[in-house]
Amino acid sequence: MRAMRDQITRTPAISLLVRLVAVTFFVLAAATAAMAAPGKPRQIRIEYVRPANPAHQPIHDELKRARALERMQALLAPIRLRRPLLLKLDGCDGEANAWYDEGEIVVCCEYIEEIVKIAPETVPPIGITKLDTIVGPLVDTVLHEAAHAVFDLLKIPVFGREEDAADLLSAYIMLQLGKSEARRLIIGTAYQYRTDVKDPTVTVMVKSFSDEHGLPAQRFYNVLCIAYGADKTLFSDVVKYGYLPKERAENCESEYKQVDFA
Repeated sequence: MRAMRDQITRTPAISLLVRLVAVTFFVLAAATAAMAAPGKPRQIRIEYVRPANPAHQPIHDELKRARALERMQALLAPIRLRRPLLLKLDGCDGEANAWYDEGEIVVCCEYIEEIVKIAPETVPPIGITKLDTIVGPLVDTVLHEAAHAVFDLLKIPVFGREEDAADLLSAYIMLQLGKSEARRLIIGTAYQYRTDVKDPTVTVMVKSFSDEHGLPAQRFYNVLCIAYGADKTLFSDVVKYGYLPKERAENCESEYKQVDFA
C-alpha cells in the first residue's frame, strides 16, 4: 500500500490527466497484448464505482470514458492467477491512497487527484514532462498493488519486506515495456518519490523507520538503481546528473540481475 497525504478538496486539470492516461495505457496494453495466452478467461476484473463525493465525479467519468481500467486490465492480462482479481476505481472517504486486500485492488479518486495536484510545474533536465510525473506514479501504484496480489494469490514466498518486493516487481514490469515507455514511467515514478525529499539533510521522526514501506528517499534510489542496472545507456543520465550516487550505481547491474532471476 502506498501511503499518501491528507484529503484534497479540489479537482485540478483532470481532463489533461485523462488524455495522457488513455494514450499511455493504450501503449502499455499494445506492448503486452502479444504475451497474453489466447482463449483464457479474464481473471482481471474491473469496476468503476460512482464516488460519494460529487467533487470526484469528473475523475470517475473521465477515466471511465478513457477506458483506463480496461487498458490496465490488458496490461495485467498475461498474469495467470488461480482466481479472479478485481481492480476498481472508488472514492475513499477522503483517503488519498491505493491498496490490495482479499483479491481486490482499490485505487482511490483522492489518490489520482493528489498526484495531479503535486505534479511539478517545472521538471529537471532529464528528459521527462510534467505528465510523466503523473502517469508514472499512477501506473507504478497499480503494478505495486498487483504485485501484492500476485504474492498472495499465487502464494509466492518473499524474503525481506513485501513492500520492497512489490516496488521491485513493479519497476521490473515497467522495464519490460519498451525503452521509451520504461524511461518515462520509471523516471516519473522516481520523481514523485523525490518530491517528498526537499532538503539534502533529512530529519524524520524515529517512528517513520517502523513503517512497512521504505522511506521515500530509499524508494527513490531503489527504483533508479534497478533501472540503471537494467540499461546503463538508457538511464546513464541519472548518474551523470547525480540522482543516483556512483557508489550505489556500481552494484546496480547485480541488483537488477537478482530481481530478474527472482
